[in-house]
Amino acid sequence: MRIRKAVITAAGPDQRELPLQTLVDRVGKTVAALRIQVEEAASAGISEIAVVVHSDDRGRYAAAAAGAPGPRLAPNLTFVPQMQARGYAHALSCAREFVGNEPFLHFVGDHLFVSDGVPRAKTDGGAARELVALAEAEGCALSAVQATREGQLGLYGAIGGTRLPGAENRWTIDAVLEKPTPTEAEQRLFVPGMRAGHYLCFFGMHVLPASIFGHLDAVLSDVAARPSLTAALARLIGTERWLACGLAARRVNLGEKYGLLAAQLSLSLTGPDRDEVLTLITDLLAQRERGR
Repeated sequence: MRIRKAVITAAGPDQRELPLQTLVDRVGKTVAALRIQVEEAASAGISEIAVVVHSDDRGRYAAAAAGAPGPRLAPNLTFVPQMQARGYAHALSCAREFVGNEPFLHFVGDHLFVSDGVPRAKTDGGAARELVALAEAEGCALSAVQATREGQLGLYGAIGGTRLPGAENRWTIDAVLEKPTPTEAEQRLFVPGMRAGHYLCFFGMHVLPASIFGHLDAVLSDVAARPSLTAALARLIGTERWLACGLAARRVNLGEKYGLLAAQLSLSLTGPDRDEVLTLITDLLAQRERGR
């Protein structure tokens, strides 16, 4: 399986400004969050990216994705409009023509994915790079997950599953729920070996088969249900191989309170300026203590 396309969804009413926010990236350049995401995908070998945007945002997003001049990673970009605000599942379905019959990388536009450790070079590491390599090796759909406290279950889809023999960071998926309550998660999303009060929640990054569009059609046409990507993913269980994996990285939700601050700190503390940033934080804390 070869993965060469990616889809970034960024059209949600509460989401569309977040990818346009500027941050200092790991190599010290001031760029939009969207540019960081584009380079994340490009570092995984992706050559074509579709960004699903609000119909009024194409120009702003094209400028943000272009980033600063210089030898930056530059895959081919397509901007796909979501003409109606019908939610995340519908946004992803808008990329059907772009994807065609190929498996594809997908992640959400309001998250950044920060790999652990300091890269030796710009293309070292990367959550997308790790996920794509695992998906190509396994030859199947693969969703990244992260151990998450039960108090945050209302923000994410979550899975129950069983660890693959001999694989520390991969699980077969037996159940999936969208934003479960702690009671629902305790009853239905068991994962052997998980710390008490923690569950495997979606990371915001997947490698998906083209068949997901048929499942999206099904959930979007069900007037009795609330359509979601999680509901479409649940339809993969028992129909084709679908695994979850942990990555040597962490997600940062830009839409949370202090999300942009958390993203900036995460980038800074895993880049070559780590010691300088730690010194700045220490100085600020010391000044605050002296001012009391």
